Amino acid sequence: MRNRQPINNGWLYKPHFTEEDLLSSHGFDAVRLPHTNIELPYNGFDEKSYQFISCYKKSFQIDNELSHKEIVFVFEGVMNHSKVYINGQYVTEHFGGYTPFEVNATPYLNSSDDNTIAVVVDSTERNDTPPFGFVVDYLTYGGIYREVYMEYRSPVIIENVKIATPEVSAQHSTYEIDIFTSAPLDSSYLIKAEILLEDEPIYTHTLPCDETTLFSVNDGFHNTKLWSLDDPALYQLRVQLIHKDETVDEFSTKFGFRTVDFRNDGFYLNGELVKLRGLNRHQSFPYVGYAMPKSAQIKDAELLKYDLGLNCVRCSHYPQSKFFLNHCDAIGLLVFEELPGWQHIGDEVWQENALISIEEMIRRDWNHPSIIIWGVRINESKDSDAFYSKANALAHKLDSSRQTGGVRNFAGSKVFEDVYTYNDFVHRGDNIALEAPQKIAKRKMPYLVTEHNGHMFPVKKFDVEKRRVDQAIRHAKVLDTMYETAEISGAIGWCMFDYNTHKDFGSGDKICYHGVMDMFRIPKYASAVYASQSDLKPFMEVLSSMQIGDFEASELGHVMVFTNADFIKVYKNNHLLGTFYPSTDLLKHLPHPPVIIDDLIGDLLELGESFSREDAKIVKRILLSVASHGPKLSLKDRLSMGKILLKYKMSFQDAADLYTRYIGNWGQASTEFKFEGYKNGEHQLTITKSADAIPTLKITPDSYHLIEEDTYDVTRIVISVNDQYGNALPYQMPAVTLETAGPVEIIGPKTFALIGGSRAFWIKSTGEAGDAQISVHVEGFEKENIHIKMEISAS
Repeated sequence: MRNRQPINNGWLYKPHFTEEDLLSSHGFDAVRLPHTNIELPYNGFDEKSYQFISCYKKSFQIDNELSHKEIVFVFEGVMNHSKVYINGQYVTEHFGGYTPFEVNATPYLNSSDDNTIAVVVDSTERNDTPPFGFVVDYLTYGGIYREVYMEYRSPVIIENVKIATPEVSAQHSTYEIDIFTSAPLDSSYLIKAEILLEDEPIYTHTLPCDETTLFSVNDGFHNTKLWSLDDPALYQLRVQLIHKDETVDEFSTKFGFRTVDFRNDGFYLNGELVKLRGLNRHQSFPYVGYAMPKSAQIKDAELLKYDLGLNCVRCSHYPQSKFFLNHCDAIGLLVFEELPGWQHIGDEVWQENALISIEEMIRRDWNHPSIIIWGVRINESKDSDAFYSKANALAHKLDSSRQTGGVRNFAGSKVFEDVYTYNDFVHRGDNIALEAPQKIAKRKMPYLVTEHNGHMFPVKKFDVEKRRVDQAIRHAKVLDTMYETAEISGAIGWCMFDYNTHKDFGSGDKICYHGVMDMFRIPKYASAVYASQSDLKPFMEVLSSMQIGDFEASELGHVMVFTNADFIKVYKNNHLLGTFYPSTDLLKHLPHPPVIIDDLIGDLLELGESFSREDAKIVKRILLSVASHGPKLSLKDRLSMGKILLKYKMSFQDAADLYTRYIGNWGQASTEFKFEGYKNGEHQLTITKSADAIPTLKITPDSYHLIEEDTYDVTRIVISVNDQYGNALPYQMPAVTLETAGPVEIIGPKTFALIGGSRAFWIKSTGEAGDAQISVHVEGFEKENIHIKMEISAS
């Protein structure tokens, strides 16, 4: 049987490689994998600081009981170019940092227990390897940033297994299994393929062997559990290679019974029309770039599905962690996966490496039910007929069960792909939100918007409120048009969170502030647009602090609430102002249009002043007009207000005082607004906003329990300064100091300032079990201690 062992501990690392390092360990430091070749600041650094050649080494011993087997090292991801040496002898090299590769060490091993593997990692931007060759709007970092395993194998193994589900229904489904072996098998071998559901075998095939490396099964069965967004049922396929009644190898993979199809009128999952609502994701994190283990990858998938309410994610612009994709399978999150690249197409060697990346991506990921389309065109690149003809032919040859897309940013390009995938940045806030599909594609074919917004309106979490609200509205307008237009299969926004970038992009500090979250995965207002469209859980976000001083001329205007509630009741100082419903004329095509609060006066003028009911309505209308559009009134309103002043013997100062009392809320002991969300007639959510904000400190770990399995574990801890009702205070930016005790490390600096009222940091385990304490001292608040349990998995 194949024996796989994680070998992510006990590595030595040297940041600058020389040939002597292959035989010497002088100047090396101990590290654990995943590892970044250099920890970077949050912003304002030189992007070339990680672009160097480094060396990783590890001593290893051979298990005597398994010494008769082949020894193979499996690298999940090394950025960017790797050369591998065993006991000082060169073995192989690998181009590209986003796909796995294997190294057979067997011919190079010493007979003694003293063996060493060395990996020389070139993290420079080589012109022979995608995505490099010109500018790139993201950083690629460096190091052995994904996990590494050592396998003991038989000489003949099952190299890979592919399963497709061409016909799917709850009543009856079919499947096609291809089994690939590393060498032809004679009649002394047997292959056993089992399909399991919840660990119980439900179907078994036994295949005789006959001097081939490809074995196929075509069959089906009744009463199928379908893989869907709401119920992503996963089956297991277990294939065993049996030689003379002994199982010599086993390959296991999960899959789902589902069909996916992009058509001219939209995207269909299991024959049902689904609008794709998604965001693009980079796999980067502050300080350590790509080097994050399983739990961080899982958390990102959960943020996309459960916090942002999405049904789709695009892995921009490269294949991402198997842990991320596995969790997308498990929770029902659809995936657009693509080859590495950004605008530039290189020479023949570069193109050949790009085709290799496509093959490695598809062979690694073809069993993921979450993946619905292969991206086989370099993001936003020019036409290249010969290259893209090969890329699409290769993808279709490897996997005929999925369609291909090619992400472009100009109209009428040559199409080899099955779906016209297009980055649509036409929207500027006051114009159309998306172009018509046929205008861009110049033909009728399946159509998907793969990016929108982003750089068209970058927003920082500490920007003034209006800009943060405007970002949300821009995203909402695009989604509204997507839902309105049947020919658009979906819209995938740019992007999930802010990210570090090259000098040519961003805000001059090496950050692109394009996300609906910041780099620490803390939401901006725009995230509420997406979260409110889902019905997985009750959601409501009031896109205002209700502080008029944050607006030009202190004009608050209308208050926008994104929610999946049926209606909202609004109270001022516990007095009901009114009941408000989702807009029927603004963004009306969304599943849940926003609720517009356009009256924060209600009947208070009638109750608090001497006006008649009709006159109170007139005064309220004029005051609300001033609040929304400024003091320049229409002739009709000027005449109406003049009559009111004469009738009640009021001066212009009296009218101004009405504005300050009922719009500005000046001079009152306190002003408190309460928003209550109702669903199916039941109260579900309450948000309270106060003019008198009392800062409070909140510290929230994603988990209080870390478990080391194949390598170290991590969790994020969010620090936020909120008001007494839990609302964010975006202009609070106090200093923070961290201290630790026990088996825990801080990722990144221990001293920093909050950004826009909040910030997060990650901690990681150290290889020891026990209780860890993180002390958090935020300037102006008492120190708080967070306790985290550290565990080492018995497996």
